[in-house]
Amino acid sequence: YPSELLMQKITEDNQIPVHLHVSVSLQYVAGLKGTALVEFFHSNIAEVENEELRHLMWSSVLFYKTPSVEVMACVLLSTKAIYFLLDDSFIHADEHQSDFWNKENSDCENSSFHLSCCFVLKLNDLQSVNVGLFDQYFRITGHSADHIVTCLTRDSYNTHTFIQQLMAVLSLLARTPSPEPVDKDFYSEFGSKNTGKMENYELIHSSRVKFIYPNEEEIGDLAFLVAEKMDGLTNLPSLNILLYVLAFQVNHFEGSAQNTSSLQPKTLILTSSDLFLFDEDYISYPLPEFAKEPPKRDKYQLADGRRIRDLDRVLMGYQTYPQALTFVFDDVQNQDLMQNLTLDHFGE
Repeated sequence: YPSELLMQKITEDNQIPVHLHVSVSLQYVAGLKGTALVEFFHSNIAEVENEELRHLMWSSVLFYKTPSVEVMACVLLSTKAIYFLLDDSFIHADEHQSDFWNKENSDCENSSFHLSCCFVLKLNDLQSVNVGLFDQYFRITGHSADHIVTCLTRDSYNTHTFIQQLMAVLSLLARTPSPEPVDKDFYSEFGSKNTGKMENYELIHSSRVKFIYPNEEEIGDLAFLVAEKMDGLTNLPSLNILLYVLAFQVNHFEGSAQNTSSLQPKTLILTSSDLFLFDEDYISYPLPEFAKEPPKRDKYQLADGRRIRDLDRVLMGYQTYPQALTFVFDDVQNQDLMQNLTLDHFGE
């Protein structure tokens, strides 16, 4: 029997982000409150009778096998597993997924009733959790390519809360103790003798799951990459990354029946002299241990970049979270004067 406080917390968290569209089946889940939500979990999702629902979060997710398809999911954390309740549209988004998802319910294809797909990652199969820059996303890694999922929370608070809840649940797992560590000196502990490069910060949980956080060098590498894209106009030591945020670029389709808009995921990077939009690979890096070859694309690919000195004005929408910003650049060389961005948060 969940406590009243937990029921209230899960009910409050059960809200789909307003700027993202989901299928009817997930809208039904989002409409459940309190006891109805817990009963739905136990009767439709939970695999073991005595597992407890501890946390609920709505997030965009990416799978390692399909890195180009971002899909909305209701993420449910229990004392036994992490469940990803997925949007129906994901199944039809990519024809290469037939080997990934077993379509046993093919008789439902033509009916008006659709089942949501539920991807299950058991806590016992969990090996590591990689937290992205500035807690904008995190990647959960299991024992194979089928068990790698990135949650694009685009929100440091949601990331932090989920990680805390996950650590608490992992503490309940009974695992065999790991062998006593061999005493190491500082350099063998923190550095790779082959590259001379500092490794990322690792926290090994009592359940032997690794929690890996980015170190300062990742920001340095990113600053170097940004400087390269600026055609060497900027002095690298003076280049500071002021803001790194996962956002959406808004593409308007005019002339259609309704003036609709689509949201393209982008990484926005603001420096003291430029504003950049990157297409970032959130799931392939760092390389999993079983990867035979590097990913097909770089981690960061430049999509657009403008000088701050060419910025004419910034238009702000009046709606609440998330805030929509339109950057208008006075750039004669470029014909595309308008840049629409929807930021998931608009900081100081």
